[in-house]
Amino acid sequence: MSTPKKILFIGYGNPGRLDDGLGPALAERVRGMRIPGVTVESDYQLNVEDAAQIAEHERVIFADASTTAEAPFTFHPVQPEAGGLSFSSHSVSAPQVLGMARDLFHATPEAHILAIRGYAFDDFGERLSAQAQTNLEAAALFLQDLLSK
Repeated sequence: MSTPKKILFIGYGNPGRLDDGLGPALAERVRGMRIPGVTVESDYQLNVEDAAQIAEHERVIFADASTTAEAPFTFHPVQPEAGGLSFSSHSVSAPQVLGMARDLFHATPEAHILAIRGYAFDDFGERLSAQAQTNLEAAALFLQDLLSK
């Protein structure tokens, strides 16, 4: 029997901005699944510090809300961004943080982005729209199946 891959799941977004909280909401769902070998993190945004944790895993899945993804969600590979260690703020994109993990720690985990379609972003409140909630449920079922294999 082979050893399961160490997987890092990072759900990010701002739960105080309605559907922008889809990433953290999904992180809570994944955390509740208690799947062996899966580490779950949740934050408002990706940070340069995430590169060190990414380097400790064989696979990473980023989850965030999207205004343009096809409903209920899209799931696609992401590659490290070439071009060094430059960034313009405290937050970085998934390709940038993967590039930092590669450049600083010589780590190249398999990586995917799960973009959950959201609809309400222009107001404040810690709740999801009904459509986003439906998309969250679909993403959670997809991940439970994917991560349990």
